[in-house]
Formats: sequence, structure tokens, C-alpha cells
Amino acid sequence: MAEPWLKVLLVAGPFEVRGSSANTLRLAEGLAAHQVETAIVTPNADCVAPCRRDRLAVAIYPRLNLPLWGRVVRESILRDLSKQPPDLIHVQSWSMYRLGAWLARRLARPFILGIHGYLPPQIRIHFNRQWGRRIIAVSQSVKSELLSHTSLPPEMVSVIHAGVVVPDSPAAPAVLAPERLPVVGTAGPLEAVKGNVFFLGAAQRVAALLPETEFLVAGAGPEEENLRRLARELGLNRNVTFASNQYDFSAALAAMDIFCLPSLRQGLGTIMLEAMALGRPVIATGVGGIYSVVRNNESGLVVPPSDSGALAERILELLHDPVRARAIGEAGRRLVRDEFGVERMVAQTAELYREVLASERNASPTVMV
Repeated sequence: MAEPWLKVLLVAGPFEVRGSSANTLRLAEGLAAHQVETAIVTPNADCVAPCRRDRLAVAIYPRLNLPLWGRVVRESILRDLSKQPPDLIHVQSWSMYRLGAWLARRLARPFILGIHGYLPPQIRIHFNRQWGRRIIAVSQSVKSELLSHTSLPPEMVSVIHAGVVVPDSPAAPAVLAPERLPVVGTAGPLEAVKGNVFFLGAAQRVAALLPETEFLVAGAGPEEENLRRLARELGLNRNVTFASNQYDFSAALAAMDIFCLPSLRQGLGTIMLEAMALGRPVIATGVGGIYSVVRNNESGLVVPPSDSGALAERILELLHDPVRARAIGEAGRRLVRDEFGVERMVAQTAELYREVLASERNASPTVMV
């Protein structure tokens, strides 16, 4: 007998061109295959392609994040949802926790919280266990750190890896094709924690030895102007291209031969998974959830964080050995296909929804702690 349909509300922050936002969209698009109807509440979806946004039930409340207006707006959300309340609320990030927990309490519905990265150390987590049922961590590393800073029981935190679409065959053009100049790139939000200053430092070293190499920095964020200025100071004006204002990173990743993730802290690395799904060899810093994906010298290369010299050495290794670069890229693509496909993420999430709701039918809410 087919599973009954569920209604789930996804409470999302402003959509950005980053892995966590991509996860929310893929989840919303895939859950219908598991008899889960979704609706998204967000303060902003300008970074979502209009054609994609039109396919989803996205309710935009523009002033939701403003201190005074937010109180008014959340009452409006509550009124809209009260007409047909969801069975379950899935809060997509810690930044939206307060709203999600408030809606859960007012609608008397259970909620799940998703955490895609490490929380700032100054944040004290008081998880509402009257209506909060589970936390989804994007990697075992994120779960371990969360448990070390809270009194939550381990069984309350489930690990569900981000999932990406894996094409049946690697994207064209081939990695390090001899008829074109090599492109080494990175992609993601341009924030200090992403370590892009070390990527540019490595680019300077590589360009000094292989001046025809091109470098691509795809993304936007608070560090963009600083990075553009640093590229000029390093004499990389002719080698580095910055690509911002995109709806996603698909075109940028397809243009790269080698993908670098120089993060100083990383929960998992969804954009890295997207690059691997295209057969691009990756070089990533050995931090956090990276080890959930990258097996050094097999599915990718690992370097120490904050080390432009080590990153440059590994880039040069691949540039000098295209055959090895393609082999590592293909190994990474197979790994992502087998362990990080979007279908797996969606299925595991839908299963957790049903598990939580089945428990609701057999138990009354617990007392808040």
C-alpha cells in the first residue's frame, strides 16, 4: 500500500548561491516522489532562478528578518498556515530556528532542525524539546561538535549528507584537455572562513611557473572586494576571473579543470560534491567534514588549511599529470554517485519525517528542557 501524503513546511533563510540553499531546493524538488508535499517560507528568493521558483510552493515574506517588522510578519505567516497547517516543520538552518520553533508551538506541530555547518562558538543552543524532535547534521563532524557543546542525547541527532545530482557521464570538456588553457577554480560564498586568500596565494605561485594557467573564483559575499584587491596586489589581474551574480555554480564548475576548496572550517562541502559529480578532481583542506568525502590521493587531494604553498604544490601535481587528474576526478564522481546522490538524501529525509510522525501518534509531547 502506498504511503499517505505528508505536508511539510520548510522554513528557510534568505536564499543565497551556496550549498545549504541548494540543499533546500533539491529537497523540495525531490520529496514529491516520496509522497511529501512541501511549502517553503523564506524572506528572500531572488537568488533562485525564476523558472525554478515557479515550480515550487515558495511564500516570500520580505521583512521577516527585520527586528520590529519580523514580529508582525510572523503573525501573518501563522495566519496563512493556520488555514491548512503542515504535519511537520523542517527548519533549514540555525538562523531560522526561533521562527521555526515559534511556529511549531503555535501550530502544535513537531519540528526538525537542519544544521549544515559549525555554529559560532558564542551561540548557546537551547533546543526546544517540547516540539523539537530531531536535528539533522550534514556530517558526522558537525554532529560530533554539536554534541560536544550541548547536553543533547546522540540519538536525537541524525547524520544525513547533502546530496547532489550526478550526471550519467562526466561533463564536457574533458579535464585538462590539451586544446585549451587549464582552469583552476573555487566556488562558494566569499567569506573569510572559506580561505580564498590562500587560494589566491597558491594561484600566484602556480602562475609564476605556468603563466598560461587561468583561475576562476565563482561566488559573492562580504570578502569579494578584498579578494579582488588582493588579486591585483599579487599581479594576477590577467589570470584570475571573478564570477558573481549567478543562480548556481553549474556553468562555473563545468569550466574548471581542477576544483579547490581552501576552507578553514567546513561542515561537508556541497559545492565540492557538485564539482566531483562533474568528474572534476578536487583539492581540499583537511578540515571538518571533508574527510567524509575526500580520500587523499584517491577521490581527491588533501592539503593543510592556511597553506598556499601546499595547495600550489598539489595544483601543479595535477597540471603536470592530466592522466592522474582525470583518474582522481572519475574516482570522485563514482564516490559521489554511490554515497552522495540527491535521491539518497531525499529518501533518508522523507524516512525521518515518517519516523518522527509515527512517534507522535504513539506519544504525547515531552516537557521543554
